[in-house]
Amino acid sequence: MTNSAAADPTGPTDPTRPAESPEAPETPEAALRRWRAAAQQPDSVLIDGFHALKHTLRFGGELRLVLTSDRAALAGLAEGLAPDVAAAVLAAAVEVPAAAVRELVPRPHPTGVAALARRPDPAQALARLRALPRRAPVVVLDNPRNLGNVGAVVRLAAGFGATGVVTTGDLDPWHPTVVRAGAGLHFATDVAHLTADQLPPGPLFVLDPQGADIHSVRLPDEALLVFGSERHGVSRELRSRADALLAIPMRPLVSSFNLATSVGMGLFHWQSGHRSAG
Repeated sequence: MTNSAAADPTGPTDPTRPAESPEAPETPEAALRRWRAAAQQPDSVLIDGFHALKHTLRFGGELRLVLTSDRAALAGLAEGLAPDVAAAVLAAAVEVPAAAVRELVPRPHPTGVAALARRPDPAQALARLRALPRRAPVVVLDNPRNLGNVGAVVRLAAGFGATGVVTTGDLDPWHPTVVRAGAGLHFATDVAHLTADQLPPGPLFVLDPQGADIHSVRLPDEALLVFGSERHGVSRELRSRADALLAIPMRPLVSSFNLATSVGMGLFHWQSGHRSAG
């Protein structure tokens, strides 16, 4: 899968697109030059590893370039684990030396493949997050601190069919480490970074140890499920705006659940209530 925007034959060449050459495949040198140019684009997203690549393709992500240090191994992975996108993976892949991949990617994935994709339009993602009625909640992470945890939450949200994930604070939810931890499932749900006063509409259900037992409440589809960091919890501002404070039951003397675990339990509770009502 390659960039679907057609180049203007009368205008300058787009350095992120391969040269038109039906007779010969793109050379590694040309692919590396194109990678470096594409990486400078502000909407480029690093897709690190095969699993992230397959999810990017399955959920409509737009690839700019795929590099692999072993095309034969990549073909085996694609045919064995994701035959539905194998042809698209191999059509986009260019084999380059393993040393070149290590130079371009801070922490190369064991599968030896990396790609650059175009980030979905943030304005369109925000419009979908704000649209009512919703069929599933929006997960709000209030000032999260751990990149891997945020990626795990995106993966959970995609699996449960949540409308999206919104983060506040200074962490970028599209950071390469987050995308890697999310296995490329940023393309399966809407992910946005907003301030507390920009949150989508809907009742705020704040997860807090001092709240009512979550089992006492049925979570509506329009809910915003707000989670704080393990150390600091939810900000005073969002607590004060909450329609309800809810607690996940926990054994005494245990400090907290991992953030992604809490989100998974919250979404499972919503899903269980949704199914029982149906």
